[in-house]
Amino acid sequence: MARDFFTMDDFDLSGRTVLLRVDINSPIDPGTGALLNDARIREHLTTIRELRHSKVALLAHQSRPGKDDFTTLEVHAERIGALLGRPVRYVSSLFGRPAIEAIEAMRPGDVVVLENTRFYSEEEALADAKLEKMAKTHIVQRLAPHADYFVLDAFAAAHRAQPSLVGFCEVLPSLAGRVMERELTMLGRAVQDPARPKIALLGGVKADDSIAVARHMLEQDLVDTVLTSGGVANLFLDAAGFDPGAATTDFMRREVSDYDAHRAMCKELLEKFRRRVLLPSDVVLNDRGEREAIPVSMLPAKLPIYDIGLDTIARYVEQIRRAKTIFFNGPAGVFELEPFSVGTRELLAAIAEADGFSIVGGGHTVAAVEQFGLQDRIDHVSTGGGALINFLAGKELPLVTALKRSYKKFGKTAK
Repeated sequence: MARDFFTMDDFDLSGRTVLLRVDINSPIDPGTGALLNDARIREHLTTIRELRHSKVALLAHQSRPGKDDFTTLEVHAERIGALLGRPVRYVSSLFGRPAIEAIEAMRPGDVVVLENTRFYSEEEALADAKLEKMAKTHIVQRLAPHADYFVLDAFAAAHRAQPSLVGFCEVLPSLAGRVMERELTMLGRAVQDPARPKIALLGGVKADDSIAVARHMLEQDLVDTVLTSGGVANLFLDAAGFDPGAATTDFMRREVSDYDAHRAMCKELLEKFRRRVLLPSDVVLNDRGEREAIPVSMLPAKLPIYDIGLDTIARYVEQIRRAKTIFFNGPAGVFELEPFSVGTRELLAAIAEADGFSIVGGGHTVAAVEQFGLQDRIDHVSTGGGALINFLAGKELPLVTALKRSYKKFGKTAK
């Protein structure tokens, strides 16, 4: 598959100064400031290690203003150093004199972590501005003259346009890091592979996002069938005339903005693609922590829906076994509670066993994959939540657009 963006293979980066933008936004204990999980950091280690002969200035963000975990990147730098087995310096400045001096003092093999990009107003205030405007920000104008290349590895933030993410692509040759390259390659392969059937299992509580994905994938014939579960199924069931009951619907209305408009969209999709959208035939209610399975014909229910039933699981597993390509985004139920983890666990186990090429993504989905120990048996576990949803919904990813622009602008400089 022909690429229209640079990767780290296109340039000799040895001895060069590289600005590396990653997404290591991690859970932080607001009381102690301790790092609670380093999964996002570990994702980028391959890229960082490949730059071991370069001088690397790492840019990243942590949370956002007003949040309890909005803090410096000092603990991130410490963890990166521990994982690499060598010192990594944290600099409490992004583009001020301490940052510039730290970059200028680096030798090949050095890594410095600059300050949280979101500490600076430009990062938030100019979000979604034109690329040319972001290229003129202080962040870009102060740092770019001290670097040779910009490596963009933050796929999890690929749906966001902010100066530290896309501004450098206008003024420096910009390359996809290994995380970004792998994501775009795997997702592109799954979408473009002609082998059929292709299916998408859409669940979770962010039903509004998933409905946009379902519409795009069905209208563009990217999948043959959409299998619904979780909150997505609750919305489609309501649209199909199966009232889930007040306990479930009230929760869904709190979680889904413009609930009625999205229900109308579901009804429209059901009318247009009825044979290609599968709904649960049975659901599981939460009866004081115990499973109570009922067919959907018995809805509405006084108790809330917490999982899909065994008949639905069996129907969906059969679809998974036959599929050549499988997309999975959003758990089938409240998997965090063991009694209601059955649907999510069985569907993921079937995907792990299937011969078809499988892609799973989304924060809760990845957590479920790790909880059930299946991460090594899925073809691709995406680091992106919102980025993956936007990609599958056919929306433009600003980081990909920026990489493509840099490719056109600096194409003659590649080796």
